[in-house]
Amino acid sequence: MNELWIEKYRPASVDGYVFVDDRQRQQVESWIRDGSIPNLLFSGSPGTGKTTLGKILINELGVDDYDVLYANGSKEGRKIEWVDKLISFCQTMPYGKFKVVFIDEADYLNPNSVQPAMRNLMEDYSSSVRFILTCNYPNKIIPPLHSRLQQLHILKTDHTEFTARAATVLVTEGIEFDIDTLDSYVRATYPDLRSCLKLLQQNSLNGALLSPNSTDRAVGDWKLDAVQLFKSKKIREARTLICQQSTPEDTEAIFRWMYDNLDLWSSDPEKQDEAIILIKNGMANMPLVADQEINLSSTLVELSRL
Repeated sequence: MNELWIEKYRPASVDGYVFVDDRQRQQVESWIRDGSIPNLLFSGSPGTGKTTLGKILINELGVDDYDVLYANGSKEGRKIEWVDKLISFCQTMPYGKFKVVFIDEADYLNPNSVQPAMRNLMEDYSSSVRFILTCNYPNKIIPPLHSRLQQLHILKTDHTEFTARAATVLVTEGIEFDIDTLDSYVRATYPDLRSCLKLLQQNSLNGALLSPNSTDRAVGDWKLDAVQLFKSKKIREARTLICQQSTPEDTEAIFRWMYDNLDLWSSDPEKQDEAIILIKNGMANMPLVADQEINLSSTLVELSRL
């Protein structure tokens, strides 16, 4: 494991980036042609390419490394003291045409101190500084910042494209695999390609992709076991596994995983519609039920009856 696949296969140019929305491709290409960008907010699910797109823009626009300030909103951006560093960066003249402040996980920026301070910086240094923010939950960005940012919502790829991209990496790395094993990894991680590649690399040994039930549980993922049980029609065992190994903090993500894998519950489109309603009802009940394991288990029981 000399190089992480996550970084090795991260595209460095717009030609290598997979756009789900062609209008977004045209927009990005127009910024590159013009040699400039507005203040940007990239939103979307984890692993869909928000950070990658931001880095591609910086690379394609030829922004000098000294002109880029990278930050993680869940770390630096929680404290108002970090704003002093940000102000110092903005105050100095850029080496090139403009500077870029790149903030990942901007939805964790403190909404009572850091975010309000940033709105003035965006206006005061609009001639020399551009901001690129990424987030999973755009509703956590305060309205005054929204009005100063152009938002692009990065759509997730479909299952087929997601599987094809993962398979391409395995083929390139010379890893032997069967499609059913790969499908299990895809179902456990979709639409987070970053997590998928991480698991695939961890579980590739001696030139072959190990099946989920033979992997080291220290580096595995309980979702893999759940997918295998669902495929084997062992619904009750899968339900028990999910409820036992997941934490209350995982509950919202599990409901999203249920929605992203509707064909686990039924191949009938009408029953898949019913599954969506059941999943929605389960999420709506989350604030009403004190024990989330009971709520989750109840939803899985209803889904299994489809």
